[in-house]
Amino acid sequence: MEKDFRSVKKTIYPTRSIRTRSQCHSRRSYFHQLPPELLYMVLDKLSLLELSVFSLVSKEMNRSIMDYISTKAWKSKIIIQNHSAWFGKDFANRAKRQFRDLGLLFKRCSMLLPAKEKFRFIFSQLSKIQCFVLGQCLFPGCSGFACYGVLLQTLTAQWDEPECQRVINFLLEQTNLLQKMEAVVTAKAEVRGDQELQLRCFCRKVLLDPWISQPQCQFWLMQLLKPWPMVSQARLLFIFYGPLTPEGTLGWEDVVDRGLTVQALCDLARAFLLLFCKRDYKVWTTNSMLAILEELIVIPQPWHMENVARLLVLCGDSLCYTVLASKALNGRLTEVSRIIVYIILVHERDRFNMAAVVKLVLQISRIFSTPTERFFFIQKMEDMFSEITREFYEMSVRGNQQDNREAFQKLCVLLDSSARFHTTLFLQFTT
Repeated sequence: MEKDFRSVKKTIYPTRSIRTRSQCHSRRSYFHQLPPELLYMVLDKLSLLELSVFSLVSKEMNRSIMDYISTKAWKSKIIIQNHSAWFGKDFANRAKRQFRDLGLLFKRCSMLLPAKEKFRFIFSQLSKIQCFVLGQCLFPGCSGFACYGVLLQTLTAQWDEPECQRVINFLLEQTNLLQKMEAVVTAKAEVRGDQELQLRCFCRKVLLDPWISQPQCQFWLMQLLKPWPMVSQARLLFIFYGPLTPEGTLGWEDVVDRGLTVQALCDLARAFLLLFCKRDYKVWTTNSMLAILEELIVIPQPWHMENVARLLVLCGDSLCYTVLASKALNGRLTEVSRIIVYIILVHERDRFNMAAVVKLVLQISRIFSTPTERFFFIQKMEDMFSEITREFYEMSVRGNQQDNREAFQKLCVLLDSSARFHTTLFLQFTT
């Protein structure tokens, strides 16, 4: 009999299924079965670093930890009660480490949020801290801004420029920083001395000084300078990095009245090197950099020429040559010669290598196309040596005894520097 295959029932074999360990458990974890109060008691036992790691476990745990750190009790425990750690010698070991861990916690908790919500959540945690607000900290010696800077550095580490741009825009909006900068740059020097120091302290400690690597510091500095015209950019650079008096105020008059030390001008030179080393931004060119430097050395009045020369020396050979060559090509040989003589004086006083000045003079002489123009440049510089020597001599024979002694010492240094310069220059042509 022929077998009817249609009448044969199909045998159904049991299918083998594989279940993961997470599928064997209930959909919600054991932690989420706890009442919020009990869960918060567990979270209270964790450090900031442990909380940041715990927030990566799952989306639900991330959300729970965000709710936890948004409570007033947690803010009071972590930030307000630890305010005393922002003072004294132990700051570097305690407060900085705490706010670095806090920045990492905020970064990991908010990593799933859109950009605006992320910034709103983070800055809402910090908005009521008085020592983080420009112009509202009432505690002398408080390290609140430095703590803020460490937190912001940790938060934005390894972010790309568009994300950092959104951070600076949000920060400018939240702090009204642009309005406060405008009030300072539009007023006369020293009229708003307290506001100048507050702005310097906030921008340096929060945005600029925490960054060790140059690209990040250059980015933040450019964002602070970019909205302003060149005159205001020069003034802001002085406010941020200019020399301070022994009383702690900005040395607006010191740069005009007397020669300052290397230590007083090194921060300003470092800022120019930072901007000059890598000009990837379209708004920042060599010409704009030279224009800002020209504006800087006449604020609030033309600087003492020794300070101009020392600033150029500290800025390095490349920037110094660029500035002087630009002036020479524009026919400002008298000014160039005067600056070079003071550069020679600075090299003698600060014990720098005189061969660098000789190399600079020879480089500048090569920008002239004819021997006659080169001879005129060298003659102009020698005439300036004689003129400045007469000036120093006249200062040494008038005024009080103290002024006479200082002027005579300066004259001696100038004569020594002239001898060293011409000896080194002569050796260049005989070897």
